[in-house]
Amino acid sequence: MRRLTLTVTPEQAGRTVRSLLRRELRMADGAIARVKTVPDGICLNGAHARTVDRVAVGDTLTVRIDDKRSGGRFSPVAVPLDILYEDADLLALNKPAGMAVHGGYDRGDPTVANALAAYLGPDAVFHPVNRLDRGTSGVMLVARSGYVHDRLRRVLHTDGFRRTYLAAAGGTGLPVSGTIDLPIARADDGTTRRTTAPDGQPSVTDYTVLAERDGYTLLRVLPRTGRTHQIRVHFAALGHPLLGDALYGGDASLLARPALHSAAADLTQPVTGQPLHITAPAPEDLRAFGFERYI
Repeated sequence: MRRLTLTVTPEQAGRTVRSLLRRELRMADGAIARVKTVPDGICLNGAHARTVDRVAVGDTLTVRIDDKRSGGRFSPVAVPLDILYEDADLLALNKPAGMAVHGGYDRGDPTVANALAAYLGPDAVFHPVNRLDRGTSGVMLVARSGYVHDRLRRVLHTDGFRRTYLAAAGGTGLPVSGTIDLPIARADDGTTRRTTAPDGQPSVTDYTVLAERDGYTLLRVLPRTGRTHQIRVHFAALGHPLLGDALYGGDASLLARPALHSAAADLTQPVTGQPLHITAPAPEDLRAFGFERYI
């Protein structure tokens, strides 16, 4: 059972439990509504507390943040996982290319959700923070509670949660650095494809050229937004689709998936305040393109 504890200061005295949960512990209203129905969900000095109760100096407020749910949504499948970081609130794994985050198990392909159900236990609730396409490898974070997921989701596309990708794009001649600011919408062909469109969702990607080699460009990419296929769509729109990305016109003769790797994540652990810098080594199929030199 995971609980947060707050000792009431003189400045906080007289406020309601709800006020402290919202403003000091940054709990969403939905989370407060759920936890207050649990007998030991919110306690003041060890006794059950109501959200309207007022606190005094020195009082100890505790609240459960673990997900109280029996019966997981995903079937556990014992698939080896490369865990890069783990604590009581979250874990980071090095997702292999070819594994979907969820969905697809009905076709016989274990997903990240299935693997984590086996690793964490079948009752664990799956809270992926930064989802990766099936063909993308690298750092993927999973929160171990709805509370932590909500805290990370709020900073996902800000400087509070920076995601760094490495990519290999076809062709050369890109400016040494730049920002791609092109809205993205679903393509009108009934597939999973996306396209740039004036009426699409705002989508912004920063990049830096790391090297040019043998007709391709190695890039460091920092997405400011998180649209489906964003990096792939943006470089295709520039006329430089990623190597291996057949869906967007990339050369698939040397690589069977998009040359895209989630190389690092920089964030602050939302409960402890610890700065985290998590990296994932380049997989074997991308080392031939020089990815390992920039992680």
